[in-house]
Amino acid sequence: MSAFDIMQAVVLGLVLLASLVAAFRKLLPLTARRVQAGLSIALDRPGRLIAARRLGRWLQPAEASGGCGSGDGCSSCGGCAPVAPASDAGVMPLRFRQHS
Repeated sequence: MSAFDIMQAVVLGLVLLASLVAAFRKLLPLTARRVQAGLSIALDRPGRLIAARRLGRWLQPAEASGGCGSGDGCSSCGGCAPVAPASDAGVMPLRFRQHS
């Protein structure tokens, strides 16, 4: 194997890993947040290397509350968020005319 083949395999693997992570976070947001929090807790323990503890703090998920007030922070669908009132300022009714 040449150096180009190795570099190509590494880059392709990183692209595949990034797309899998993005799909996981998009399709399973609550589970992804739990996995991220678990990894953060595992890395940010006393006795670990400073680099691992910094990575653990960086991976710590931000606290967010869901639109429904449950506090779980999923808010992925937006279905339980309060609905803003629709304004009728720019709405014009349809008028049908018969052809003669």
